[in-house]
Amino acid sequence: MSSSASVTRRVFLRQAALLAAAGYLLPSAVARAATDPQSLAEQALATLRAGNLRFQQGRLQHPHETLQRRHEIVRRQAPLATVLACSDSRESPELIFDQGLGDLFVVRTAGHVLDDAVVGTLEYAVQELQVPLLVVMGHQSCGAVAATLQSVESTRLAAGQMETLVDAIRPAVLLGQGAGEARFTSIVQANVRLTMERLANSRLLLEAVAQQRLRIVGAYYELESGIVQFLA
Repeated sequence: MSSSASVTRRVFLRQAALLAAAGYLLPSAVARAATDPQSLAEQALATLRAGNLRFQQGRLQHPHETLQRRHEIVRRQAPLATVLACSDSRESPELIFDQGLGDLFVVRTAGHVLDDAVVGTLEYAVQELQVPLLVVMGHQSCGAVAATLQSVESTRLAAGQMETLVDAIRPAVLLGQGAGEARFTSIVQANVRLTMERLANSRLLLEAVAQQRLRIVGAYYELESGIVQFLA
């Protein structure tokens, strides 16, 4: 086994042990992590899917909200996933995925637009916390996308620093397909994929993906149904 592979295995075993202690993984899942470093990301994704299904059905468990849990995570955290999401008040990852304290490492900006601080925060989650899954999530009726469309169609600049958001999202408008609501949804999903592509500019994230320490997936959240659709 190469030294890099050995390091990757140790990192995932440590993450598996932390998640198992938090009640996320069965012993068999910890064992799988020794031979399949992507199993933690798969387990995390399955946990998010299950939590979102509970959210859709209105059968929330509200896990890890107890006094005991609060005390458990004072000295260490082991989030099962990082979520890069829009700042929209209707898109709260902890609620959408029915997770609690210490479960998700969440970064939010309007339209999930990236800057150096955001990328550095995502890198921290991977390098320091060994979080195995990164979800980039857009959503229905995104105000940042709507503002970008308005700016493009009117050929006017957005007010103040909001033009920074418009500049980042504008390329997604060109990729939108269809008409009406279908086109809007297409633009939101294109914006998710563009954000994922831009994350490849981070050497640390790119290396983590190449070493199978990190899996990056896109997602689209429907406000009306509560469904999170994970994008191919």
